[in-house]
Order: sequence, then structure tokens, then C-alpha cells
Amino acid sequence: MYKLVELESICEVIPGQSPPSSSYNQMKDGLPFFQGKADFNEKYPSIRYWCNKPKKISTRNDILMSVRAPVGAININNIEACIGRGLAAIRCGKDVDLNFLYHFLKYQQQKIQDLGTGSTFKAITMKTLKSIKIPIAPLETQRRIASILDDAAALRDKTKQLLKEYDLLAQSIFLDMFGDPVVNPKGWKVQKLKELSTKIGSGNTPKGGSKVYVKEGITFFRSQNVWRNNLLMNDIAFIDQATHNNMKKSSLKKGDVLMTKTGRVNTENSSLGRAAMYLGEDDKANLNGHVYLIRLKKEVINEYILFILTTNQYREYIRRVCVGGIDKRQLNKNHLEEFPIIYPPLELQNEFAEKLVLIEQQKELARQELQESEDLFNCLLQKAFKGELVNN
Repeated sequence: MYKLVELESICEVIPGQSPPSSSYNQMKDGLPFFQGKADFNEKYPSIRYWCNKPKKISTRNDILMSVRAPVGAININNIEACIGRGLAAIRCGKDVDLNFLYHFLKYQQQKIQDLGTGSTFKAITMKTLKSIKIPIAPLETQRRIASILDDAAALRDKTKQLLKEYDLLAQSIFLDMFGDPVVNPKGWKVQKLKELSTKIGSGNTPKGGSKVYVKEGITFFRSQNVWRNNLLMNDIAFIDQATHNNMKKSSLKKGDVLMTKTGRVNTENSSLGRAAMYLGEDDKANLNGHVYLIRLKKEVINEYILFILTTNQYREYIRRVCVGGIDKRQLNKNHLEEFPIIYPPLELQNEFAEKLVLIEQQKELARQELQESEDLFNCLLQKAFKGELVNN
């Protein structure tokens, strides 16, 4: 069904080039400027910078690929933009359907990533990128395959949106009950986070770094595992018991709140100040030095405090108090200790926490649906590029 051809035979591959740093700006002067994966979202990039002296231009419907640390991530460009050396633009020719190629490159992302070279920061050369083998079928077949995959992706994305709607519902209930947690329009009593905690401190980086990780052992959380009220386990590391014993100060207890201390602040999924709760067994997990541990007092309602820390209003507050450059910043321990927390009567906090439980139950059902739709989509992807999804 398929004929394998090199990418450069069906597409124009345009390497990015960094313009003068003096031409970067956030004043919307010039063309939008995309530098790398930091500008990517689920499918389309978001604008953080502009450039008034562009060197290389990407046009609408180019596929943008990250070619430098990390390699292989892709988005579809939906505007005319300048691209830096961290990206390449892939412009489809007449014999390839944009969405078909997008799905294939997404499907092959890990294999493309493995083509990267370099001891410190992986990168893929233009020669290697251009020589990637692409399965080509008749154009109408490509479009039928792309349409099926688009529909499956839409089903998956609809469930993702449902999860977002539950989050918005929780935010709405919170604001109705307590108001803005930073502005405090209802005049609630305010306490500093350190007054509500028995421990606030950083995690540890074990001696030897990632070289001491083991296949099984003590769960070791890193910043990439800590998201907004969610601990991701799909890229988890492990350390052995001896290493864990040497880092007792950052050994986790059930109910501990974890918060990332460094990261980017100008992206949709800002990596600075993300917070989630550890619900595992006491002393069965640890965390690295890029994450803070917040252990709250017994009488404090952990779910209420965590929710405040993950509100949109509080995340904006965190951005204001952190230190560093325009792009990457750090949250210092003294900032964290001084966080102002509105503290209404405990019965109101409990009432809100009970409502959160009901919302979380619905979210769990939606997560199960999402997993099913993800499995369906991945199954269709495999069939599509094995030539088993449609007939010519």
C-alpha cells in the first residue's frame, strides 16, 4: 500500500536561523518568533516573542519540528513567523497531505528523537531530518486516513476538554465561596504559609545524579512529575533504599504538598510553581532539588491549601514574586514561606473540600474515558501506518 520515500522528496525542509538577539522583543514589533519546543502547545504554537529582523520565515500550514533538545516534538504553524535554529519548518508538497504527515511524524516522534546526536544537548542534523522515510499512499488514501485519525483525536480532545470544564467548575465554586485568594475581597483572615506548616524545604539531588537511578525502588519525584494538582507517574525515577536513607529530610509523608521551584513562566503549561499532593505511604518516596516539600499542620485542610496554590490567581501571584530572567525564573524558599493564605472558618473549608471530592469523582470517570480514547487513537495510528486502516 505504501511507498517509502525520503522526507525531502515530498517536502521542503527549511532550517531555522537565529536572528540578532537585539531584534527579540515582547512589544509585538515584527513577526512572531518561535524558538523551540517551549513555544509549542498541543497542536499549534503560542507567541511569546516577536522579531523585527527575521532570518528564516515559516508560513501557515508548515509543520514545525524541534531539532534541538528535545528533538522530534512538532506543531502546525498557523501564522507567518520567524523561526530560530531550534526549529525546522516542513512544507508539504503536492503529493502529501498535511494532516497525514502530521500524524505520521507524531507517531514517529520517539524514533526521530533517537536520531538526535550530541553528548550534552541532543540535536538532529538537516541531512538526517531530510532523509527520514515517509510512507506515501495515493493522496486520496492519505486524506481518508487523516480524516479517521482526526476524528479519533477529536474524541480524545473532547474528553480532555471535559476535564478542563470540571477544573473550571471547581474554580467557580471556590471564587463564589471565598473570592479571589490574592486580593481577598471578602476580608478573610490571612496567614503565612509557614504559619500553617510544620516543614517547608527543598528536595535533594542524590550524589551521582541520574546515574544512581534504579529500575525499581523508592519513588523519586522530579519537577516533570509535578503538575497542577496531579502527580504524573509515566516518567518517574527510582532510587535504592540506601540513597533514600541518606536523604531523610526530603522523605515524603502522605498529604505532603509538592511545588516546583524553577521553570518557565511564559507558556500555557508554566513549569514554575506547579503544585500537587503526595497520597502514597509515608517514607516510600523522595524528591529532587527542583521541588519544594510543604508539610502542613494536622489541623489544616490540605485540599483547601493545595487548591489555593493552584488557582489561576495564585499562579499569577507566584509569577510576580519569583526571581530570574524574562523566561526562566526561580521561587525562593523565603517567598514560599511568606505566601499569604486566606483562612476562612474551618467549616467553610471543609464544605469546599467535600464539593471537591464530588468533582474529583467525576474527573476520575473522565480520566478513564480519556484513557480509552487514547488507547483507541493509538491503535488506529498503528493500523494506519501498517497499511491496515483503509484500502486503496
